[in-house]
This record gives sequence, structure tokens and C-alpha cells, in this order.
Amino acid sequence: MTFRKNIVITGASSGLGEGMAWRFAARGRNLALCARRTDRLDELAAELRERYPGIQVMTRELDVNDHGRVFDVFQEFWGEFGTIDRVIVNAGLGKGQPVGTGYFDANRQTIETNLVAALAQCEAAMEIFREQESGHLVVVSSFSAIRGLPGNVTAYAASKAGVSALADGIRADTLRTPIKVTVLQPGYIESEMTGRSRKTPLLTGAEQGHRALVQAIERETPKACVPTLPWAPLSVVIRLLPTGMLRKLTG
Repeated sequence: MTFRKNIVITGASSGLGEGMAWRFAARGRNLALCARRTDRLDELAAELRERYPGIQVMTRELDVNDHGRVFDVFQEFWGEFGTIDRVIVNAGLGKGQPVGTGYFDANRQTIETNLVAALAQCEAAMEIFREQESGHLVVVSSFSAIRGLPGNVTAYAASKAGVSALADGIRADTLRTPIKVTVLQPGYIESEMTGRSRKTPLLTGAEQGHRALVQAIERETPKACVPTLPWAPLSVVIRLLPTGMLRKLTG
């Protein structure tokens, strides 16, 4: 396993991003954290520095839909650290409504944030990795990427399927090089986003979920459902379900 010292995490002010930041800090990694909410981001950075004084923690305000700013921020982190060993493309949006019900703007925002902005992050990261001839690109997709889903998650699932395919293509392009690519497909992990959705008996607690995410990242596996149980077996079931049963299950 390659030791990745300097790690960039987008969408780091809360949820999965914040949870991963705490886990990597405990492992002695330097962190470059970015998000739109700088008040929470700066508070998090201060807490991390106090708890783990041996690490470096940098922050930048970043709306990933400002694509030019994505490139600028990643270059700034690279300049300050000297090397970027891992970039975790985590920033995302979960809003959406059934297609054709008058909520085009919400569905468009979800696809723009989860796919187009993710492309900008991947481009910015890969420019650095290609120049360094090393690095680990991690894309946080979703279990919903496995198959098109009905209702409020149609656009969300499509955006995550797109970003999974994007990462798969980058991995194929960099095969047999020192650049590694991982796609994470989390199931329901306790966070602000899942807190706004309906309750599910399959919800994984935040601590367990964050631990599973970091373990999968550290293994640098090409693709992982997180946590493995129950989501890896369920992925097989979801792929095979008839559409009518899928609609009942997710409706």
C-alpha cells in the first residue's frame, strides 16, 4: 500500500467529507480541505490542528460549480504542499424530483454538481497527477449509480452513474501507471443528506460508514460498495430486479 501523505478533500465541511478528514488526520495525513461553508470549514480545521498538532491542514472556500476556481484551488494546494498524493472528489448534491413534474432546475443543479463539477475536479487533479507521474484519484459516487432509479432520485442516480463511468474511463487511461483511481459507491450512511431523506433500516451510522470509506480508499481498490455489507450483495440484487419490483422497492 502506497502511503499518501497530502490529501485534498472537496465538500469537506460536513457529512462524509468531514468524517473522512477526521479519519485521515488520525492517520497522520496532511489535509487540504475545501467547501462552500468556510465558517464550518475553518472550525473543522482548527479542531483538527488542536487534536493532531503534527499535521498540516489548509482550507479554501470552493464552490465546485465555479470550474475555473477548482483548477486555481487545486494548484494552490499543490504549490503549498509540493506534492498532492490523493484527491477525493466528494462534493455533491442530492436534490431532485421526478422528471417532467416541473422541477428541471433542481434536477439540472444535481447533474451539474455531481457530474460536470466532478469532471472539473477530476481534470484539475489529473493535470497534477500526470505532471507528478503519481497520485490517487478517489471519486465518491453512490450505490444508486448501479441502475437507473425512479422518483426523486432519477437525476441523482444518473449523475452518479455518469461520474462512475468517468472514473472508470480515467482508470483505463492510466492503467499500468503509478496513477490509481478508486470509485466508491456508498449506501445509506448517516449524514446531512440522508437526514433529509426518508428513514431506512439499512442506514449505516456515521462512524462505521466513515471508517469503511477510509479503509476502502486506503486499499486503493478500483471500485467498492461501502460498507461491503449489505451493499455489495444488494448491488447484485438491484441489477437483476424487474423494473416493477424496483419501483415498488424504491417508491
